[in-house]
Amino acid sequence: MAVKTYKPTSPGRRQYVSASFEELTTGKPVKRLLKTRKSKAGRNNQGKITVRHRGGGAKRRLRTIDWKRDKHGVPASVATVEYDPNRSAYIALLNYADGEKRYVIAPQGVSVGDVLLSGPNSPLTAGNSLPLSKIPDGTQVHCVEMQPGRGAQLARAAGASLQVMAKDKGLITLRMPSGEMRLVNGKCIATIGEVGNSDHGNLSLGKAGRKRRMGVRPTVRGSAMNPNDHPHGGGEGKAPTGGPPKTPWGKPAMGYKTRIGARRSDKMIVRRRSRKRR
Repeated sequence: MAVKTYKPTSPGRRQYVSASFEELTTGKPVKRLLKTRKSKAGRNNQGKITVRHRGGGAKRRLRTIDWKRDKHGVPASVATVEYDPNRSAYIALLNYADGEKRYVIAPQGVSVGDVLLSGPNSPLTAGNSLPLSKIPDGTQVHCVEMQPGRGAQLARAAGASLQVMAKDKGLITLRMPSGEMRLVNGKCIATIGEVGNSDHGNLSLGKAGRKRRMGVRPTVRGSAMNPNDHPHGGGEGKAPTGGPPKTPWGKPAMGYKTRIGARRSDKMIVRRRSRKRR
């Protein structure tokens, strides 16, 4: 993938950096693989806002992605590489030999005409899906399951990949992009290679209007609010926070752990992610 810059003909164009979309082969998705997506604007089933700064934006439809890759032994040819407005990665349309069509995350280096396979006897080439127990150490993988048969949950974003480090007693040690080392069941399915569209992090929207079309509303500083709206609000001029920074609901905003209880997957973490030095 390559990025595209523009002449500064307006303030919005000056900082705008977009994708060139040279890898895409079509602009029309398969209709029967689409689902409607109703905008919730950050609200739950009670109508209460649980995620702030959401609302508006352009309408978009969900693409049904095959996260399980459970058609073992059936070859599939890559028909198209398409844009998906719901994720940073591109998606690829697979035409299986039995006539079925499915969308998958487009791996790096896979193009139209390539034949992909899934199953324990698949070759170790980019885009093929195998159980982790069949993948040699040092291999880069993506779209990895955390529990067998549940579907891919790890390394699904643009440019993401995990590395198979070791195998022991049916458990596979994976190195995450954050540096965390995690154990995963060897029966879990993973796809060889890394996710495509690796230059996604180099894009720049250029102006606030494009963020609005993505369904993201403005964020207001707490210090610009009234004291009844935020703990940082009020005061004459630019007033300090008056203690440690807080969330709008009064909880400490920095260095305060909000995770409740021990998660089921905590015992599978061998080494925590490395913290960035300040």
